[in-house]
Amino acid sequence: MSGKPASQPGLRQTMSWLHTWCGLVCGWLLCAIFLTGSISVFREPITLWMQGVPLEGGGQQPLSPEERLQTLRLAEQHLSKTAPDASIWRISLPLHTGDGVKVFARAQDGDLQASLHVHTGEVLPEPAMRQTEGGRHFMSFHYSLQGGIAGFWVVGLVSMCMMVALVSGVIVHRRIFQDFFTFRPGKGQRSWLDAHNASAVLTLPFLFMIVYTGLAHFYTSYMPWPLQSLYGQDRSAYSRYESELNARPEANTPSNTPSNAPAIAVVDLVSLAQHAQSLLTGPVVGVVVQRPEGAPATIRFTEGKPDTAVTRRMVNSANSLIFDAISGRLLQAPNNPASGNLATDTYPVISALHLVTFGGWTMKWLYFVLGLVGTAMIASGSILFAVKRRARSGHEWGAATPSIYRCIDALNVAALAGSALASIAYLYGNRLLPLLLEARSSWEIRVFFAVWALSLLHALLRTARQAWCEQLWILALLCLGLPLLNVMTTGQHLLLYLAQGDGQRAGLELTCMALGLLVAWGAWLHEKSQRSKSTAQLRAGRGVISGGLT
Repeated sequence: MSGKPASQPGLRQTMSWLHTWCGLVCGWLLCAIFLTGSISVFREPITLWMQGVPLEGGGQQPLSPEERLQTLRLAEQHLSKTAPDASIWRISLPLHTGDGVKVFARAQDGDLQASLHVHTGEVLPEPAMRQTEGGRHFMSFHYSLQGGIAGFWVVGLVSMCMMVALVSGVIVHRRIFQDFFTFRPGKGQRSWLDAHNASAVLTLPFLFMIVYTGLAHFYTSYMPWPLQSLYGQDRSAYSRYESELNARPEANTPSNTPSNAPAIAVVDLVSLAQHAQSLLTGPVVGVVVQRPEGAPATIRFTEGKPDTAVTRRMVNSANSLIFDAISGRLLQAPNNPASGNLATDTYPVISALHLVTFGGWTMKWLYFVLGLVGTAMIASGSILFAVKRRARSGHEWGAATPSIYRCIDALNVAALAGSALASIAYLYGNRLLPLLLEARSSWEIRVFFAVWALSLLHALLRTARQAWCEQLWILALLCLGLPLLNVMTTGQHLLLYLAQGDGQRAGLELTCMALGLLVAWGAWLHEKSQRSKSTAQLRAGRGVISGGLT
């Protein structure tokens, strides 16, 4: 008796299983990771808004080169009086009138730091600002879930799983580009599939790039064995590796400089800064006067990092010059771009691609939008799984099947709506927590995780439809109400930001309001579709009853 051999599953069927389960298991965390990564693109404006520094009248005016050199003279005079014997002076020159001249000195009796007025040289009082982690929280959550080393490795693992899901998804959807132009609204499972396919195709190159560069950016952490075999496993191993990788030859270092030279430079800092400025392309923003014990004193001038939005280059490194502090002789010239090797040229590009340190605000907005679309793609895939499996459910998990699907629905809600609610609640916590609360920045992060946990609990207690509607409406109201909260707690408002030319804080509130309107529209559409389904089911039920009576 001959039997027909059972057919083996093909490549697409195998990849479909891998794509489904790899995407589902990692999708909930990936949704939150992608959302916070998209938000962290604007970490500087978020930090500025959360600090709540009072606005100064008159706005920010750029300083002329002569005025900036005058601020250097004021800083030198201040440090000569307050820390003449310090081993290090560090001066940060301002670019605008309201920035202040930042000075730092390291002396035997302790460190000294202050901010000086750009015109008078007087020490400015510390600005009144909230203690906050600011936008750095979103970046920390993005690469470590705020969970230290364990969270760091979890993010790396789910990122690798996403690479697998992306590759398997391309194999599964053989009509992937045709599906991009197909969308059937109001069709239940088909609509979710169309949304998943369209958002995936739209962001596919971006998704591959952002996941790969995220893993490659931390290459020495995820694959430390080559570095450990060459440099050992002590704490200084990475520092020694970086030092050799970025080493620059120092020419003409004087060997006859007396070791008992004055602690701080004898040459005129302003004159030397003018000479350094003529050798650099960007404005001098940093000055470091250093005299290690038993070594000649040096002065380093660092230029501002060129804006890639203006230069149209992906990687722009800030050059620096080192002079002898006694003779004023040039010891180290700027980097020679042709002298780099493949490793030193490649890694900055990978980092720039992931951290979006190029292209200015235009590129940041592009990353933000593509990141949100990628987040929607991940969420729609998880929702599609629940809709598809529930429609054909055969109690594959036995009596626990309804409970498992209930948990999947709740996790879907918490992954997207919950992480978004936690993010906006983090901003609300910044404004509502007491100003003098101890460890205030830690409490803001606790607010984030508490709201996220409450979102999951709410989704478990309500049906999926109710949870989606209620949490989306709450999210919309919180986004729209953020400017009002800011007025009530700080007295600052959107019109004031616009009048003072503070585009970063104004942009944050405008973006929150725009997202609030978008979420409200989505919540309204969801409610409308649910009402239509309920009406259709009610009419169908009445038709069956009337047919039975006749």
